[in-house]
Amino acid sequence: MSTLPGLPARDYPAIARQYAADVVSGKILAGKQIRLQCKRFLAELVTAAGDEFPYRFDEARASRPCRFIELLPHTKGPWARQKKKLVLQPWQIWNICVVFGWLHKAGTQQGTRRFRRWMLVVPRKNGKSAIASGIALYMLCADDEFGAEVYSGATNEKQAWEVFRPARLMVQRLPALRAKFGIELLAKQLHRPDDGSRMETIIGDPGDGQSPSCSIHDEYHEHADDAQVDTMITGMGARDQPLQLLITTAGENLAGPCYAMILEQRERLDGIGHNGGPPIDDDTFFAEYSIDEDDDWKSEAALRKANPNIGISVGLDYLLARQRDAINTPRKRGIFKTKHLNLWVAAKAAYFDIEAWRRCADPAIPVLFAEAAALERFAGRRAILSLDLASKVDIAALEYLILPLGDRPTADDPFIRLGRYFLPSKAVEDTSAYQGWDQQGLLDVSIGNITDFEEIELAIDEARDIFDVEQIAYDPAQATMLINRLVKKGAPVIEVRPMVLNFSDPMKQLDAFTKAQLIRHAGCPVMEWEMNNVVAQADAKDNVYPRKPRAEAKIDNPVALIAALAVALAKEEEEMPTSPWDDPDFDMVQAA
Repeated sequence: MSTLPGLPARDYPAIARQYAADVVSGKILAGKQIRLQCKRFLAELVTAAGDEFPYRFDEARASRPCRFIELLPHTKGPWARQKKKLVLQPWQIWNICVVFGWLHKAGTQQGTRRFRRWMLVVPRKNGKSAIASGIALYMLCADDEFGAEVYSGATNEKQAWEVFRPARLMVQRLPALRAKFGIELLAKQLHRPDDGSRMETIIGDPGDGQSPSCSIHDEYHEHADDAQVDTMITGMGARDQPLQLLITTAGENLAGPCYAMILEQRERLDGIGHNGGPPIDDDTFFAEYSIDEDDDWKSEAALRKANPNIGISVGLDYLLARQRDAINTPRKRGIFKTKHLNLWVAAKAAYFDIEAWRRCADPAIPVLFAEAAALERFAGRRAILSLDLASKVDIAALEYLILPLGDRPTADDPFIRLGRYFLPSKAVEDTSAYQGWDQQGLLDVSIGNITDFEEIELAIDEARDIFDVEQIAYDPAQATMLINRLVKKGAPVIEVRPMVLNFSDPMKQLDAFTKAQLIRHAGCPVMEWEMNNVVAQADAKDNVYPRKPRAEAKIDNPVALIAALAVALAKEEEEMPTSPWDDPDFDMVQAA
């Protein structure tokens, strides 16, 4: 047990166990990720009694940071004015106990912490900065790490100070803490001269040189790449039990490292929940507070599920007011869902409904086009291919739209969307998101600075062997030589210029088909990112046209998909009789 004086006599492990049990039973509303983690925690407490499980839960070690944090003062608001100390809520205690309580049983890591990374994803106003500041001070003072180095990292100085400033104020207001641990208050650093321990901020990529025992990265969703996070991780090699805390709300950059890590952790956790998944030595604890896909975002229950500190640091009335604003004002929905329900929305003015697009994902459709066996059930189906080759130095899109077997798409016979993303290796080297997708095999990468159009031609040839390709839509920009070669092969090409006249109706139809789940896809993260980059503003005649919100956002595949749908709808109109006299099977005598 800790020797710190005046410690509150709370049984933190018992509180953690009760919280987990209440979540699993449904007494406390929580989203899928939290339910799975609570179920895992309770199950592992039982499993830990066996010799084969490599970890043990140490109640004293779990309690120590909780006790430390509850000695710290509030730094802002009415509680700070009343000089009250922090009081951890059950959900916070559970998180801290899990991260600090699980230890290695044996081997070279015996007695050290199991979890080296803690990713906490929680909506705004839920007290995450206070937790982070408390953890930072604990790691500086009471983690028994000689020469501790604690860093508060962010993309800008203002954000880095969101964790450092409260920590500094806490030390400033507690002379006993300063005296006990010998902390000096410097302008931009907390310093312990006795062993050289320090806490300070870092902005962007600090380069090599640090040996962090703890790094805290606030609002991780704002990081364009993982340079800062990776630098801290590589610098932790000399530490026995370092901790990296990634703390964030949801964001809008679906191509960033934060969303990529969240998707990875969801998959791992889902595997655990279904008695499979990650290796037992996974060292990341992932806690994501959000709502589930089938939840009604307009309900009070959704607010309670996503906001674990509701009624404490964030008021129900405040959230209900923001929810009413979002219901009544569509332009406010994106920011409300992102900041108060922890839902990822790529562009604040995104044209397509990302949640509706996700609901159209079908696990039976292959994400990787190379999985030829998975495509066998589509062999011989009528299809339209579509190209967007506007860029030779970034994504060149090839879309496959497999047509319904019937005259119209239905829930049982929808459009099927497949897609490929061709780009040069130089673009992959320059973009961290591309690197992650490349490792998953989602991209077709050619060596060099420009896309190899011969690979695209080969892909089209292969598609014509698999499907009954009725037409190949193309934008003439950058496509002349490739189209000429396809024409010589007898390929059924058709020009679709990217104009409002050609794109408005099919773009609206794609939105409608998505919301009605009349189009199915593989759930590819690359396409999800691109779909959510599409923005559009209706003109005076209610016409829309796909645009991107910023230069680095890509929408090549959605543009190609819209063109494919334009061709499909045009063919449909040609084939549907406009009057009985246009139907060659119309029998006037029988009709009379």
